[in-house]
Amino acid sequence: MPVKPKYYYYLCALLTLMLQACEQSGPDQGIEPAPIVSVMTTTPIKLSITEDFPSRVLAIRTAEIRPQVNGIIRKRLFEEGTEVLAGQPLFQINPAPFQIEVDTAAAALQKANAALLHAKTQLNRMQSLVKVRAVSRQQHDDAVSQRDQALADVAQARATLDRRQLDLKFASVEAPISGRIDQAFISEGALVSSNDTNPMAYIQQIDQIYVDVRLPISSLEILHNTAVTQKDNPDNRVSVVILRNNGTPYDVKGQTLFSGVNVDKGTGDVLLRILVDNPERQLLPGMFVRARVPLKNYDNALMVPQQAIIRLSKSAYIWIIDTNNHAHLIPVKLGELANRQYRIEAGLRAGQKVVIEGVDRLSEDIKVVTKNWKTPSFPNQTSSN
Repeated sequence: MPVKPKYYYYLCALLTLMLQACEQSGPDQGIEPAPIVSVMTTTPIKLSITEDFPSRVLAIRTAEIRPQVNGIIRKRLFEEGTEVLAGQPLFQINPAPFQIEVDTAAAALQKANAALLHAKTQLNRMQSLVKVRAVSRQQHDDAVSQRDQALADVAQARATLDRRQLDLKFASVEAPISGRIDQAFISEGALVSSNDTNPMAYIQQIDQIYVDVRLPISSLEILHNTAVTQKDNPDNRVSVVILRNNGTPYDVKGQTLFSGVNVDKGTGDVLLRILVDNPERQLLPGMFVRARVPLKNYDNALMVPQQAIIRLSKSAYIWIIDTNNHAHLIPVKLGELANRQYRIEAGLRAGQKVVIEGVDRLSEDIKVVTKNWKTPSFPNQTSSN
């Protein structure tokens, strides 16, 4: 059926418009926009690599309170769980028997002094008489011997008195060290003896405490190397942070004191002892804590977020953006992982832009549009090698 002229005109006009639209849009088809990636500019920072180790708290000194004489406890002179000072009386043993012995020894000394005075007087007389031969030399020698015997008796009596006075002093049981005293294991009226196997109480000095850590020998070697390289540290001590179970630090100061000389054959661990100031008595003997030990320090570390690392064939790579906004994949050597970031040992320079987000849209030498990466805030975490 033939097309009418009017409709033929409209059909040609429609085809013409469609061809023009195709000509305008055809050349731009197939060209994708440049990908948008998030980048960060590498800046050297100071970095401390630490590791957390389980550890246990020990008192710096512990004293067992024991009697040095036998007797009946008359009174307890302290409150359990309080701080006591060295030399403070803790228990009072009945002093009456010891006082009687002191008085007896004092009388014996007085008697010995009287005998000594008589012996000296006799000797002085003999010395004047022997010169005129009024007495024999034998009588003079006997007087000298009696004087010397009297001197010995005085010395013995004085020593006995000292011993009895010491026993009387021991009737008051005193604290040998300053610290916090625990519960009393005896009460008033109990009979105590110097041969008792059980102590009367314990005192623990906890104004400073020890924190004992067992760490691998490899970590100890790294720690020693770090301590040696530190400036103004003649004692080669390293500051250590003591952590609660929830990871928050105690407000105390700790320093490494010494390391053991024996390595555990089963675990390969070695003892590291840390001296910690404990003025508020927050740390108590027997507590389990964690010690954050610094193993390495870097003054100019280049850190890259973990998500920017690409691993191919057991090698690590990162995408960087050059000054013309072109992407390049470069190999890098990874160091320690700390707070979800890797330290880059080699392959990266300060000031280079590293792609953090959008790496899946990149290819070599592709041109990109960059935006600054917003650093997320992470809680403090243990750094590990």
